[in-house]
Amino acid sequence: MSGTVVDALAWWVRTVPDHPAIDLDGDVVTYAELDTWADGVAAALVGRGVTRGDRVGIVGANSLEWCVAAVAAWKVGAVVCGFNQRFRATELGALVQLCEPAVVFGDPSHLPLLDEVGSSGTSFVPLGLDDVVSTARGRAHPPAVAVDTDPEDPTSIVFTSGTTGTPKGVVFTHRSLAGAMHEWSLAESVAPGDFRVLLVLPMFTAAGIVWGLSRTLVQGGTMFLQPGFDPPRALEVLESARITTFTGPPILFEQIARVPGFDRVRLGHLTTAWVGGARVPVPLLETWRPRGVALRQLYGQTEIGGTATAMSADGARRHPDKCGAGGPFTRIRVVDPDGRDCAPGEVGEILMRGPGMFPGYWRNEQATAQALRGGWLHSGDLGTLDEEGLLTYVDRMGEMINSGGLKISPAELETVIAQVPGVVEVAVVPVPDAKFGETSAAVVHAADTFEPSSVVAFCNERLADYKVPRYVIAHGGPLPRMASGKIAKRDLRAVYADAPDRFPRVR
Repeated sequence: MSGTVVDALAWWVRTVPDHPAIDLDGDVVTYAELDTWADGVAAALVGRGVTRGDRVGIVGANSLEWCVAAVAAWKVGAVVCGFNQRFRATELGALVQLCEPAVVFGDPSHLPLLDEVGSSGTSFVPLGLDDVVSTARGRAHPPAVAVDTDPEDPTSIVFTSGTTGTPKGVVFTHRSLAGAMHEWSLAESVAPGDFRVLLVLPMFTAAGIVWGLSRTLVQGGTMFLQPGFDPPRALEVLESARITTFTGPPILFEQIARVPGFDRVRLGHLTTAWVGGARVPVPLLETWRPRGVALRQLYGQTEIGGTATAMSADGARRHPDKCGAGGPFTRIRVVDPDGRDCAPGEVGEILMRGPGMFPGYWRNEQATAQALRGGWLHSGDLGTLDEEGLLTYVDRMGEMINSGGLKISPAELETVIAQVPGVVEVAVVPVPDAKFGETSAAVVHAADTFEPSSVVAFCNERLADYKVPRYVIAHGGPLPRMASGKIAKRDLRAVYADAPDRFPRVR
C-alpha cells in the first residue's frame, strides 16, 4: 500500500467536510476546518525553511494545537517527532540531538525548557503552539503546496519508553503506517463514519500519534481527545459519545471500572476494547463483560506498528489469557535460543513480521540489526504458542528472575497478586538473595492497610513454592508509571534494590 495521512485527509475533506475530526473535550474541529487550519501552519513552516524530510518536534500536553502542528508537518513532507512533555532538559536534549529537528513546537509552559535545550548548543527554531498554531485557527489559508513523497519516506518517529536505557526512535513510514491501518480495518469491522476512538494517553506515544490521530484521519472517523486521564470523565465520554474503540494498559480499564455508577452503564457500542502493556487479570475481563464489552488481550510493540495480534471477542471469552494468532498479514513465531520454532506450550522468544513492521531505529544501525534478524522482528519477549497457534505472553526476557536456577515470571506473579482483595496495583522486581542470587519482591499499592502474610498465603494456594514472593512491600501511593501507562519497573528496582536490608522476609 502507498499513500499518506494527508491524502486520506484530503479525501475526507472532499466527501465529509463537516464531519467532526477531533473533539477535545467538547471543542470540535471538522475535517474542513482541520485542513484549512493545518494549511496555515504549513505555510509558517515553509516560511522557516522546513522541507521534505526535515524533522519537526512537538512538546506539550494533549491539545488541538498539538494535532494541527503534526498535520501541518505532514503537509510539507516533514517527519513528526513527539517528545515527552515530562522530560527535563538533559532528557529532551538527548532526543533533540538524535533527531536534529529543524523546528520544535512547544506549548507556553515548555518554551523555557526549549530555550534551555537550545542554549546547550543544539540548533533548532523554537515555535510556540499558541503563537504560531492557535493564531492560524479560523482563518482562510491557501492550500499547502503538494509534496511528492515516497511510500518509504518517514512520517513519524516515536521514541520507545526507555525501560532499559536511552529511548530509541522507532521510524514509521507512509507504507508501514498505511499497512498497519489497512490490516486493522480488515480485522475490526468499523465503518469509517462510525469510527470513534477515545484517547487519554499522551499524543507523543504510538497510541496517540499513530493509533489516535493517524488512524482517525485514515478512517475518516472522530478522535475524542482528552487532556489527560480522568476516569469519571473517560467513562462519561465512553457512554455519551458511543465510543467504538478504546485501547490501553489494564490500569485504564481498572480505574474506569471503579467509578461510581460503572455497574449501571451500557457500553455495547465499544466493539474494539483492546488491553495491552501487561498481562490482563481475568477478573478485569469479567468486570467489563456485563457492561456489554469484551475486553481483548493484545500483544505488540511500537516496532511492529503497535499491535501485532489481539483475540477475537468470542475467543476472549474462551481464552481470556491469550493474545490471538496474528492478523490477516501479520505472522507470529516463538523460537528457542537457536532460532528453531518451539513446540506448542514451550516458552521461547516471540518473533513477528507484518505490514506495520518498522524499517529501523532512527540513526541506530546496531540496534536495528539486532532487532531485525532474518526478516523478523525479535521482540525480546517470552511467550508460548498453543496447538491452535494462539499466543500467550509470558514476560520480558530480561525481567525473568533467576532464583537458584529456577526462573520466576514477574508477570505471572503480578497477575495472581492483583487478585488479592485490597490490592490496587502490584509490581514484582528482583532483589538480592544470599542463598539463591536473587529472589522476588512484590511492591504493592493497596487501598488500605494489608498484611504481607495475606499476600503470601494467597500465592501459596495458587503458585509453586519457589514462585511465592519472599518480600511484600507496601508502597506509599500509586506505583510510578511511564507515559505509556506501564509501571516504571526500572525506577522501582532502583528504589528497592536494598529491600532485604530494609524489609522483613515474609518466607
